[in-house]
Amino acid sequence: MNSFDAIIIGSGHNGLTTGCYLAKNGFKILVLERRDTIGGAVCTETMFQSEENPHGFKMDVGSSVHIMIHQTGIIEELELEKYGLEYIDMDPIMSYPVPTGKGVIHFWKDVDRTLESISKVAPEDVKNYHQFIRFWGKINKGVLKTFMSVPTGGNIISTMAKQQMRDGSMFERGEQMPGLQKILSSYGKVVDDAFDSEYMKAALLWFAAQSGPLPDHSATGDFAGWQSMLHESGAKHPKGGSGMLTQAMKNLIEAHSGEIRANSPVSKILIEQGKAVGVVTEDGEDFKAPIIISNAHVQTTMLKMVGKDHLESSMLTKVKNINVGNGFGMVIRCAVDELPQYTSAPDDPYIHNGIQLMAPSVQYMNNAIGDYMQKRPPEKPAVLAMTFSKIDPEVAKDGKHTMFVWAQWHPYELAGGVKWDDIREREAQKIYDVVVDYAPNMKDKLIDWYIQSPLDIERKHGLLRGNVMHVEMSFDQMFMFRPIPEMSRYETPIKNLYLSSASCHPGGGVFGAAGYNAANVILKNHRKSKWFN
Repeated sequence: MNSFDAIIIGSGHNGLTTGCYLAKNGFKILVLERRDTIGGAVCTETMFQSEENPHGFKMDVGSSVHIMIHQTGIIEELELEKYGLEYIDMDPIMSYPVPTGKGVIHFWKDVDRTLESISKVAPEDVKNYHQFIRFWGKINKGVLKTFMSVPTGGNIISTMAKQQMRDGSMFERGEQMPGLQKILSSYGKVVDDAFDSEYMKAALLWFAAQSGPLPDHSATGDFAGWQSMLHESGAKHPKGGSGMLTQAMKNLIEAHSGEIRANSPVSKILIEQGKAVGVVTEDGEDFKAPIIISNAHVQTTMLKMVGKDHLESSMLTKVKNINVGNGFGMVIRCAVDELPQYTSAPDDPYIHNGIQLMAPSVQYMNNAIGDYMQKRPPEKPAVLAMTFSKIDPEVAKDGKHTMFVWAQWHPYELAGGVKWDDIREREAQKIYDVVVDYAPNMKDKLIDWYIQSPLDIERKHGLLRGNVMHVEMSFDQMFMFRPIPEMSRYETPIKNLYLSSASCHPGGGVFGAAGYNAANVILKNHRKSKWFN
């Protein structure tokens, strides 16, 4: 009765991506989720229902903006629109309201329209932005191919170069060395070198910072360069909330005779003679399968579910030494009476179509980073706001709105014995106050909020130390180094136990690439006699 072809631990979007591909190839899938709702960090919950607001508000409790998955082909390949998924374009993708005076820079999917917007606020950077997008766009078509394939043990630069050669050379003639230098540089330097306007520098550095590492980290240049890919895919919001993506994946798996169980936390992976054969849940129920896939954090998987009895001491040490980091952000999910009216663009009809970037200057962000480095929450956080109810009335009815505000840099581990549970509301108010600084109409417009400090993020999603990318996205933990070289191909030292999460290449965000790559490895290793359903 409890026998399956494959068991997936956790229902995050990467695990469900793997499950969808296996299910479509004839595998009977079981997904076990520890929480009462599925989707991991791509999940939407209804909150704040009242007599005044009987429908409540659909609040994303993890990732919200879907960009990278639209560069992969996964949505189309799985035909998820047949299972209830409908996307709404976010265009402009993001906007930067000028912190003083008037004006706003809109970053549209269309490059020419973006250049026109830049010309009104930072005309000196129109040409610079066009060159920036052209340079990085050429590179990132190859990088995307690297992300969508299993990493190799060879030199990563040569691997990327070979893949990019298929679509033409990596750089223009004579640009090879300076181009390579940009890739190996920090994204802070890449932005500073490329642009003249302080507003452009602040906007692009702040968006690049969403990947996690600090702006001065080496070999992070493409975190800024990935801006070029926004003009390829744009950004989208699932109608009804971010969790509609994972709900569609759930529907697909169930349509192919799979099963998904909530409230079923896995406590142990069953291992016999070095081979994974099943799992045991916390309530003592056991399930058997010849393939076990963990969508959980790599350290949770290997140190808790597998355990030291099944790992060599050297492997145990390597897993313990993975750099999880010290968190880097927190978010407030707000139900509000009205949308922000930004002082710099009070009547702008487009600003709420996408992300709103609120980081007045590079120095402002450096000040926040300085606090972070001393293990203190920033006195003045850099924030970005997401107001999806403008383009999707499904998430907030009754004439009200949603406003999600993400902020950095917020350490998980605080100095001086300070505890997050004691300061979370104070820090949440600081974040809300930044929005009020830009949009004074938001003062006293808060109906209710759901606060997610780094500690709350860890508790809710199992993201250790509040790192939403699982482990640091630094170069020494990317590609064939992620999460460690021995597990970079989604396989583990335990036979038939696979990893399929943001702990793996290529990392975090609503991407699906880790799940896609893991599925390819599993299908190659475990071919079924009937390849297609």
